[in-house]
Amino acid sequence: MASPILSFDSVTKAYGSRNAVDGLCFDVAERSVTGLLGSNGAGKSTTMKLLLGLAAPNSGQIALFGALQGTAAFAAAVRRTGSHIELPALYERATARQNIEIQCAGFGIGRRDPKIDAVLETVGLSSRSTDKVKSFSLGMRQRMSLALALVHEPELVVLDEPINGLDPEGVVEMRELIRSLPSRGMTALVSSHVLDEIERTVDEIVIIREGKLIAEGPIASIITTSGIVLRVPAGNGDAALAALTAAGVAATVFENGEIRVDTGDQPGSVIAKVLADAGVYPDELRPQTADLESVFLDLTSAGEGVG
Repeated sequence: MASPILSFDSVTKAYGSRNAVDGLCFDVAERSVTGLLGSNGAGKSTTMKLLLGLAAPNSGQIALFGALQGTAAFAAAVRRTGSHIELPALYERATARQNIEIQCAGFGIGRRDPKIDAVLETVGLSSRSTDKVKSFSLGMRQRMSLALALVHEPELVVLDEPINGLDPEGVVEMRELIRSLPSRGMTALVSSHVLDEIERTVDEIVIIREGKLIAEGPIASIITTSGIVLRVPAGNGDAALAALTAAGVAATVFENGEIRVDTGDQPGSVIAKVLADAGVYPDELRPQTADLESVFLDLTSAGEGVG
């Protein structure tokens, strides 16, 4: 297995007596789209600042392209990244193209380089390239920020709330753009509060709570749950629950009348037989499904404040 492009190893970052990041460990695989998720105050922005060298950890190690933070090689590695964290300070009286040209100068990219026109086209600003940024809406500023992050063709792109301020069409365009980054040779780390959009966009997820890792892995494995949901005729709920419990099957009855059953490795037919043997015949029996939002809320509900 190839080495990760980014690795956090027991990283802690404290501000005063509070650990914004607390023993955090996770990896980001090359040419993946990874979602970094957490409630407000969970440490997402601090994590992004740490990996970009904008903050230094109190303990632990961060490796970016194999270079450890605090070394000259790490500073060089950061130049191989592009980032969209909050909105950048744009030159309000300059045009969109001029803002990008200024960014390019820091990477030795000339004003006539075709990368500039290409990135303006990529983010949908070609028709506004000669307009001054002071006239731009929030959504257009988001596009500008992404253009600045992508113009030097980085190997790792770090995006914090990239769809904030975009209209529905812009959200779809941003999703497709982020999904296309691996095919362009890039890796993406994306943070967003819009969980249904993250679910459509990323391959892997990292969920943190109070600066600690609570889940990491392919999104399909994180949101997959084993079990079934069933409904039984009125008045049969107690009998169904008793039969399942006696068979060693974990089941929970909800106020809406549903019974959610943890089937483990057993097929649904086993559950149906347990109920039939007890004289209970379900009106409905279906696989239990989950989405990222419900899993996220389950994982982050304990012990996290909003801030």
